[in-house]
Amino acid sequence: MQAISLSEFKGKRHVVLFFYARDDAPGCTIQAIDFSDHDEQFARHGCIVLGVSPDDCLSHAAFRDKHGLSVNLLSDVECEVCRKYGVMQKKEVDGVKREGVVRSTFVIDKKGVIRHAEYGVTPRGHAAEIYDVVRKLRA
Repeated sequence: MQAISLSEFKGKRHVVLFFYARDDAPGCTIQAIDFSDHDEQFARHGCIVLGVSPDDCLSHAAFRDKHGLSVNLLSDVECEVCRKYGVMQKKEVDGVKREGVVRSTFVIDKKGVIRHAEYGVTPRGHAAEIYDVVRKLRA
């Protein structure tokens, strides 16, 4: 329930910024749980994991509590951040074309440089793949 800026982490921590469509959607839930399961590993490598969706803070709190999530969930109700990262795309859901969030992940180094960007990710096992990217940042 507070504003967060990536500049808070500049010079201090790497950031994994993952975007997902909505709280409690099956794939989104797998993705959030997977990142939470690896949260301590990311932290040991000087990295914070942040999830972003258009859901509000109350929805995030319920989602977090229901699934025991440890990663920080950020609300982007107006989809401003989603648009800046290019994750708002036209897609077809139940025969209706509309704009929505495409599951995506970005790895941002301590200098604030995007070092890895991936769109349309498969949720299962994705956190481990991103962990490998973060580990290589330290090398």
